[in-house]
Amino acid sequence: MIRLRQVALVARDLDPVVADLAAVFGLKVAYRDPAVATYGLVNAVLPFGGEFIEIVQPVTPDASAARYLERRGGDAGYMLIFQVPDALRHRVRLEEQGIRTIAKLDRPDYTFTHFHPADFNGVLTSIDTQDDGRSWRDRLGPWTPAGPDWQASMAEPGIAGIMGARIQADDPAAVAQRWAGLLESETIPGHPAAIRLDNGTIEFTEASGRAGTGFTALDLAVVDPDLYVGRAESFGIETAECAVTIGGVAMRLHHV
Repeated sequence: MIRLRQVALVARDLDPVVADLAAVFGLKVAYRDPAVATYGLVNAVLPFGGEFIEIVQPVTPDASAARYLERRGGDAGYMLIFQVPDALRHRVRLEEQGIRTIAKLDRPDYTFTHFHPADFNGVLTSIDTQDDGRSWRDRLGPWTPAGPDWQASMAEPGIAGIMGARIQADDPAAVAQRWAGLLESETIPGHPAAIRLDNGTIEFTEASGRAGTGFTALDLAVVDPDLYVGRAESFGIETAECAVTIGGVAMRLHHV
């Protein structure tokens, strides 16, 4: 199986998005990774339970994230990062299928492969392994992209974790079947446009509105959805029933 460990949102200005996440959910920045400068970015990584929400901001005009912002018409979902026991095996398997890679890292403790978004229906996708002798299912296990001491910046107790994401696609059922093969997962019986993850699901829906195809929503596990919706309303942040919208992404709140 495969775990959705981190999601990335892209913003023209990351500070207001970080501020909204802090105001609504009490999230804290655990790490700002200097290595993302390679991609013309600055970032902030915030723990959400045992998973992570990253905000990236392009700071050079030729950054691919800058072009993505233009395509999506503003702040939007950008990247999904999955954790597996053996990322190198997935890299070899997908390269053999003709899936293109755009970045790789191989270290004794951490391996990642970023795959071309065009081969993942417009979503920048990474498959990573944290190799430190602990189970990849360890809810609060180490995670290099969040820094060496991310647990010191954990959110308040009512925040449980990330349960999944929604991706808009032109043919949701066909795209779900493709992703199931790419991630070695399976579609969910009775829900042909959704695939199973170790910690939740990826749901595919018809493309609509300015967003077009891409990652548009998150499913978040919290103890009290009404609390967070109320906070968002008090700060003038867009809300719906059991959902808030931050950084161009609808965050659907599920009681646990």
